[in-house]
Amino acid sequence: MRRRMLVLLGGVAVIAVLSLVSVAGQAPTARVQTGSAIKTSWGEPDLQGIWTDEYTTPLQRPAKFAGREFLTDAELAELDKVRATLSSFGDKRGEPGSEVDVAGAYNSVFTSRKHTGRRTSMIVDPPDGRIPPLTPAVQQRNKELRELMLAHLEATEACKSQLPGCEGGKYTGVPSPRMREPYKYYPGIVRLNRADGPEDHGLGMRCLSAQLPDFGGFRQIVQSPGGVSIFYDTGQGQGWHRTIPVDGSAHPPSSVRLWWGDSRGHWEGNTLVVDVTNFSGKTNFRGSTENLHLIERWTRIDPTTVEYVVTIDDPTTWTKPWTAVQEWTRQGGEFNRIYKEPRCVEGNYSIFGWLAGARAKEQAFAEGRGPNPATINYATVTNSAVILAQQSGEEEVDPLAEGGE
Repeated sequence: MRRRMLVLLGGVAVIAVLSLVSVAGQAPTARVQTGSAIKTSWGEPDLQGIWTDEYTTPLQRPAKFAGREFLTDAELAELDKVRATLSSFGDKRGEPGSEVDVAGAYNSVFTSRKHTGRRTSMIVDPPDGRIPPLTPAVQQRNKELRELMLAHLEATEACKSQLPGCEGGKYTGVPSPRMREPYKYYPGIVRLNRADGPEDHGLGMRCLSAQLPDFGGFRQIVQSPGGVSIFYDTGQGQGWHRTIPVDGSAHPPSSVRLWWGDSRGHWEGNTLVVDVTNFSGKTNFRGSTENLHLIERWTRIDPTTVEYVVTIDDPTTWTKPWTAVQEWTRQGGEFNRIYKEPRCVEGNYSIFGWLAGARAKEQAFAEGRGPNPATINYATVTNSAVILAQQSGEEEVDPLAEGGE
């Protein structure tokens, strides 16, 4: 078995401070406001504030909850009890001075888990709570990208010892002839075991892993007449700003492609409806790139709650559209502030270091002063705790992980 991190909210592990809200107080369905909506000074529904989801809910419904949309109070209490005992997989060390020992310094020991959410999945359509199947074309693309990644690992310890990341790969002991192969697809979702350019290490190393739709972290909403601004805090000093015109203007021509797409909003009663198109082919949401189309609905259903519903469509990626829902809780504005200065130094500065370092290793190898860089693993998990847990059989899987039993 392989230890899995908490990939609960659409590809990225989202772990935040523990909620102080009682799990028994969660409503099983959205509470649509029946009274007067909270309005801005110019008369539009007011969505402003800092908002976050205070519970952990898997994006897809785990098999053990098949056919069920909500958990009972007893199940919530039991899941919280079980999940509270899971380790943070950050307290084990590898052999001093080894690659896995050094990598173990970057871990999740400083984080905590949120309470279990009442929903068994964020996905409400299809009714089974699962993402529809990928199209054959996307399955083939993912297969080719995976094969290229594995080829780059053939001479590394990761494949020699069958460590996490080399599943399905082989160890040859010699660099693959594909080490300098050009990309057939933009490699946003893979990390290759080379450093010939910024793309080789994937979007995460460049602090570009934020995506839309975003199902985790904090967001701050500010409004003005004709516009809504949302800042997304995605953790570890990363964040991004989104501006949504609400003035009746049209999307730009299809030749204009943007990293997080182009958003255009309008009001339907008390709900902000946002149409998002014009995504860039360099971004990737669970396999979807430039053909991604989102319809978002933001509704303030009471003074402290915003309901977020998003329908996700790309006929070139999934066999049919799918819809997910979240309820976001308003945070106190006095002590819960978001600092918007980008603080992810890896994306700003260290890219120069790892590109220069790769050239230095190549020069040292050419002069007989070091190992072949192709035998050094840059691309997969080298965290000592993850590897040691796998080798010892002490793996722990969060019962809310996608596909968890």
